[in-house]
Amino acid sequence: MLTGAKDVEALRKAEASARGSYDVAAASLSEARRHGALALGEAVTAQMQRLAMKGARLEIALVNQPPSASGSEHCEFLIAGHAGVQTRPLIKVASGGELARISLAIAVITAAVPVPTLIFDEVDSGIGGATAEVVGQLLHRLGESRQVLCVTHLPQVAACGDNHWRVEKKFTGETTRSSLRVLTARERVEEVARMLAGISISDNTRAVAQEMLRGGGHES
Repeated sequence: MLTGAKDVEALRKAEASARGSYDVAAASLSEARRHGALALGEAVTAQMQRLAMKGARLEIALVNQPPSASGSEHCEFLIAGHAGVQTRPLIKVASGGELARISLAIAVITAAVPVPTLIFDEVDSGIGGATAEVVGQLLHRLGESRQVLCVTHLPQVAACGDNHWRVEKKFTGETTRSSLRVLTARERVEEVARMLAGISISDNTRAVAQEMLRGGGHES
């Protein structure tokens, strides 16, 4: 039973005092969120232009909600896939590849935040060439301060990793087994060459693969 529960006026005053303290704290949080949302949206939008999302933009809307421990609003991420279209909720319209690239852009911008491990699943979906190389470089930069795991099918991205793990499926009778194995330096050359050329690998392809690995900061 609350002390002084019979003193209704005292309870009303306590409630008003608590609400006043909450309103001050919530207003301060809302102001910080407004500035942070604008700055993060602009920074992520700038990074998106480098990741095969020309004209796309990210906005962070602050949606009012009843007072709670997290403040008087919640954040909603909105995206426009290209120039001239209205933003819509990210979770409803972005593809898996777009989500991965936006996550990468956010991770690069907020690199100072101490997140020990980042995982990207096919962040290279729908891209290639120079953009793939940019993605690889950004991932490598993130990997300098934390562990970064990336599932990729592009040699430009794989060549930027410090280690290369190969995932294989084997069928034995009616059983399917998956295996994961770290590759040696020589095997990495073969794997990047396979990603470049497919089944038939020539010495020229191996030379290109070796050069890509060196360019990614790896001697083979």
